[in-house]
Amino acid sequence: MVRRGRAGIVMTLEVKVGRHRRSEPTQLRHNRTYLLLWTGAGVSMLGSRMSAIAYSLVVLWATDSATSTAMVTFAALLPFLVTQLPAGVLVDRLDRRRVMIGCDLGRVLLIGIALTTVAMGHVWVPLLMVIAFCEGSLTEMYSIAERAAVFTVVPDEQLGVAVGANEARSEAAGLIGQPIGTFLFSALRWLPFAATIVSHLLSLFTLLLIRRPLQGPRPDGPRPSPVQDVKEGFDFVRSQTYLRRALGLIAASNLLFQVLALGLLVIVKDQGGGPDTIGWILLASGIGGMLGALSSNLFMRWVGVRWIFMGVNIFWTLLMGSMVFFQQPLALGVIFSLLLFGAGLANVAGIVYTMKVAPEDMQGRIGSIVSLLSSGANALGALCAGAILDALGVRTTMIIVGCSMLVIAIAAVLAFGGRKAAAAEAALGDLTE
Repeated sequence: MVRRGRAGIVMTLEVKVGRHRRSEPTQLRHNRTYLLLWTGAGVSMLGSRMSAIAYSLVVLWATDSATSTAMVTFAALLPFLVTQLPAGVLVDRLDRRRVMIGCDLGRVLLIGIALTTVAMGHVWVPLLMVIAFCEGSLTEMYSIAERAAVFTVVPDEQLGVAVGANEARSEAAGLIGQPIGTFLFSALRWLPFAATIVSHLLSLFTLLLIRRPLQGPRPDGPRPSPVQDVKEGFDFVRSQTYLRRALGLIAASNLLFQVLALGLLVIVKDQGGGPDTIGWILLASGIGGMLGALSSNLFMRWVGVRWIFMGVNIFWTLLMGSMVFFQQPLALGVIFSLLLFGAGLANVAGIVYTMKVAPEDMQGRIGSIVSLLSSGANALGALCAGAILDALGVRTTMIIVGCSMLVIAIAAVLAFGGRKAAAAEAALGDLTE
């Protein structure tokens, strides 16, 4: 459900941003390059959301197996574990626009194969796992390149607004994409894949209209090896005390979110609901995530990143625990919309801070490392979710999820509730400026 790590991040400011500040910045609505990026990435994400839910629905309805569904979901999320680091290195070394174009072309080819097999009535789980993994890898590389490019084309003083708009766009893509995917699946099994192909072609068209470089000048002379590049990125992340703490907690909560995501499908199906019911629940959750992202700047001004991170974890504990008792479609829609509202808040806060402290030529690597450490647990959670649900049932699984989230929330308060954490946040200043 929550594709990125909910990075509510608090760090000490130890790295200066090597970036030129413009005295008279162009307003975002007049920034042609940013608008093309925003639009292209938006339609691309829309397609990715449709194909992501389509994989799960195709397998679950064809095999009636939560374990098989979890295996395909695991394959789609595995890029968080194995492709993040090489993708970050490539994004910092290569032309970012060409990287994104290549990703769109590759995804069109892969989704075309999935469409053909599903339309012919052949649901072969191993093939769908391979396609889901390859598409997920290209999607992750595209996202890393797009995020790094935004840092280059948007001035510092507008970065918070731009990231908030980008995160709201992502939530809107989920808001529209997953429900549309379920409704198209209800009509014809292959329709979500056809719509995904169209979305990636539209994304490709917007990239072809961009003429401005999407990366800053690179240093002359030989570059260090890719291994050294990755090490440099890890050294930066390791130097941030509160980032290390946050990433551990985020990884743990992401494991639980994958169990909840598959649990939602199983609960609805067991109660006799269909893909359209799942679509309405995802629609509600998407609204919550979008509202969270849009209100993130206000919350950062009011309470700061530290309280966002602690509060969101406590909020999630109450919501996840409530799923033990409330499993009606309406209740699930409310619960998931509130879960995603918190995720939207934390996402923007973490992304803004990370982008502001990392140098321009490290944006790809830092973004990939943070995403690997925070969201790589998604793949492991998806792998375990099916087996846990099949073995223990929905109610027992939800009890375990709620208790586990309580432990994570207590750890978050202990990690970020002290005076040193408050002093570290005060040293950051206002992240919304």
